[in-house]
Amino acid sequence: MSRESNISAQERFGAAVNSGAFSAFNDVVAPGAIDHDPAPGQAPGPEGFRQFFTQFRTAFPDLHIEVEQMVADADNGVIAYTATGTHQGDLMGFAPTGKRMRIRGVQIGKFADGKLIERWGSSDQLGMLQQLGLAPHA
Repeated sequence: MSRESNISAQERFGAAVNSGAFSAFNDVVAPGAIDHDPAPGQAPGPEGFRQFFTQFRTAFPDLHIEVEQMVADADNGVIAYTATGTHQGDLMGFAPTGKRMRIRGVQIGKFADGKLIERWGSSDQLGMLQQLGLAPHA
């Protein structure tokens, strides 16, 4: 596929995350897509991303992902992002704290036929837990 179609797929994925319209994952994630950094119990494909982001948006109803940098070629799309949100729902068994978080992350996506087929990612999960008062500061 083209660089432009990969950028478009990445942008539609991000719009689904920010809006909560997770049915859009069917259009931008291949059925057998592999997440190389899945949440515990996360299924493959669009369903796995729906599971994860449904839980995450339950914890952070005002979740917002802001892409800071994007690089793409004919097969891949890479983003550096900032995620923000207020902890208002259950998060990994932790009751809501009402505190805001702001973390950075990077995602690498491999695309085929305009759909995500593999994903690698890393975000500052420890920093998030520290900001929420759920983990000690070093």
